[in-house]
Amino acid sequence: MTTPAMTRDRTGALCTIGPAAVFMVGIVGIPLLYIFYVSFNGLHFSFYAYVTLLSSRLFFQSLWSTFETSILATVLSVLLGYPVAIHLARQSPRRRALMMILVLMPFWTSILVKSYAFTIILGRRGLINSALSYLVGHKVALPLLFNKFAVVIGMANYLVPFVIFPVLASLLAIDPALGRAATLMGAHPLRVFRQITLPLSLPGVIAGASSTFIISLGFFVVPALLGGRHDVMLANLVDFYTRETLDWSAAAAIGMCLLAIIGLCGVMAATLRKVRRA
Repeated sequence: MTTPAMTRDRTGALCTIGPAAVFMVGIVGIPLLYIFYVSFNGLHFSFYAYVTLLSSRLFFQSLWSTFETSILATVLSVLLGYPVAIHLARQSPRRRALMMILVLMPFWTSILVKSYAFTIILGRRGLINSALSYLVGHKVALPLLFNKFAVVIGMANYLVPFVIFPVLASLLAIDPALGRAATLMGAHPLRVFRQITLPLSLPGVIAGASSTFIISLGFFVVPALLGGRHDVMLANLVDFYTRETLDWSAAAAIGMCLLAIIGLCGVMAATLRKVRRA
């Protein structure tokens, strides 16, 4: 039975969420429907674009490169972000708030500007090679740019904060008494970390890893500026079909495939979190 209070709550929720929902449908939903429409060749309904992609070696190479690069960037982001989250969790609230500003600083600079900065750092005459040349006494020209290494480094630089925040939330939720009790019982700090801290922080690690992986699937600027011709990702392939071959149906089909992959990964991540909670 619906009560007047329930009706008021529903009306209030509709008034609050309604404008945002309409805005999102207009900004995101309608363009996605148009891309879906174009991927089937518009009024001339056809699966030709999808059939062409499934027989394209370039598409599968880009798909493999996308997954490989995203996995490497996610692993590196977790390895870099987890120690930072542990350090932040051990600070006082005031000091932690100040350090969080440093974590957020990468978002203050455009990813385009940061990618160009990495060309200066990783280039054959960049900062790293110049420093190594000075240390060893002869010219060093390590191939650090225009390859997968540079792409992974550039992506991880952007993705690390997305790992730090959920891991930090999980670490702050751990009762400090558990660690103190284990220490009083004679447990080594490494054992406390392995048997208490790490297992209890896994929900944050999973949330951070899944979000960074999903975000990295759609990267375009970093692979375009820092990668080589063998490091093309699906977003770069969309750009190739729209600007080089002018095949809008194929580009739209790639976009829909990428959207389906991201949606599937999101569903899998949500299912994994529910399984762990159960």
